[in-house]
Amino acid sequence: MTITTPDGIWVTPPHLALWVPAMTLHHVRAYGRLSLKTLYILPGAAPHMPSSCRVVPVSPLLRELIIHACTFPRDYDPHGPDGRIMAVILDQMRVLPKASLYLPMPRDPRLSGLCRHLLDDPGDRRTLPELALSAGAADRTLLRLFLKETGLTFRIWRRQATLLAALRKLAAGEPVTAVALDLGYESQSAFIAMFRRALGVTPGRYFTGNVEQGTFATPGETL
Repeated sequence: MTITTPDGIWVTPPHLALWVPAMTLHHVRAYGRLSLKTLYILPGAAPHMPSSCRVVPVSPLLRELIIHACTFPRDYDPHGPDGRIMAVILDQMRVLPKASLYLPMPRDPRLSGLCRHLLDDPGDRRTLPELALSAGAADRTLLRLFLKETGLTFRIWRRQATLLAALRKLAAGEPVTAVALDLGYESQSAFIAMFRRALGVTPGRYFTGNVEQGTFATPGETL
């Protein structure tokens, strides 16, 4: 799935989950067939959780607990067996590490339009100076805006956008070769090499759910 908010885009492959704080305006889009389980938690019950969206790994234990909790009645007894299961879930959530499958979105109109274009057409491999012509701004101006508004360089932002597009396409069942060509790579091997550098495994292994999670650059970090 991809989850979009005014601040950015998060991607959740099958073995991950997304934490969405209360009162966060968001749009969810699913790719391929899936079974979705959602827990709604009162804000006061999880004060330790972050105030912004976050993609997190789901351990086998937490996965089974969530599936079981989704069978509880709405008015379950918080002091009974169901309540104790929910308490374990909250305890598990306290130690969730961060999986940074996140793409920050800028708010400057010129930069926002350029970024939306690259999200809609991730196979567009034009350079920033070439893209700047259609954005109505100098490439140096756009470079400064990228770093100021997203915390990332244009190169890193574009790579993350490409990886997010790849994850969406692969999750929907598209063949690796087709995904590589759609994203502007000249060969399947070049695409797989990029994917492995970013996430530590090949596309095929990543979607087994039994891999160590790689990370993207987050705002303020460089790779």
